[in-house]
Amino acid sequence: MKAKDIQVRPISSKDAAKIIKTCHYSGNVVQNSQLHFGVFLGGKCGGAMQFGPSLDKRKMLGLVEGTKWNGFLELNRMAFADWLPKNSESRALGVALRMIKKNYPHIEWIVSFADATQCGDGTIYRASGFLLTAIKKNTAIMKLADGSVGVDVTFSKGSHILKTRGKAGRPEGAELLPGFQLRYMYFLNKKARERLTVPALPFNEIKKRGASMYRGKPLSVQSIDSDASSDQLEEGGVSPTCTLQGAPNG
Repeated sequence: MKAKDIQVRPISSKDAAKIIKTCHYSGNVVQNSQLHFGVFLGGKCGGAMQFGPSLDKRKMLGLVEGTKWNGFLELNRMAFADWLPKNSESRALGVALRMIKKNYPHIEWIVSFADATQCGDGTIYRASGFLLTAIKKNTAIMKLADGSVGVDVTFSKGSHILKTRGKAGRPEGAELLPGFQLRYMYFLNKKARERLTVPALPFNEIKKRGASMYRGKPLSVQSIDSDASSDQLEEGGVSPTCTLQGAPNG
């Protein structure tokens, strides 16, 4: 079977959580995501995508001038099983974006973040027509004293809430992980692209800044295969909307 054989359709938040916890490298879901899509092949679900509003929504609004409060979404989680065909990620993401555009015409753009600290530099986004709009050194993801990984809650929600801080403002014994966070944006409304308030960066800037990563390993050159999953620092959402549950399959 090939990527064109997969189907994408809305699923419950409960079912999406099962897939994300199994397939996503973080093992964590975004509890308040709104839209949940399952990726099916041969009747079996092997992937999931979760969309919702960003954690720092006011900050995100400023990326595109004139965006309404409900005018954009963030891709909070995306995870796929290894047994799905090659290029399933870009195929599934493309179908999901078309479904959102058809059923929610007020949503003008999508934002998402690639975690080049633990996972990958976002090849799937580049292959799917997203713009690269930011490359920043990691300032939030830390290795804790017990060997686990935590995320500073001033930037994001993570597997740990870092309350006990040392003199430098970090938890005792915590070490900041080396790496980067990359921000990508996709315009469902192409005219909204004209209102983008930040520059779109050339993709070769990733390599220039030393931010290339594939499957958790830093690279000296840009990755050429699609990332199986992505993570981001800013994330949010609510619960599944029943109107989307009746959306047509892709």
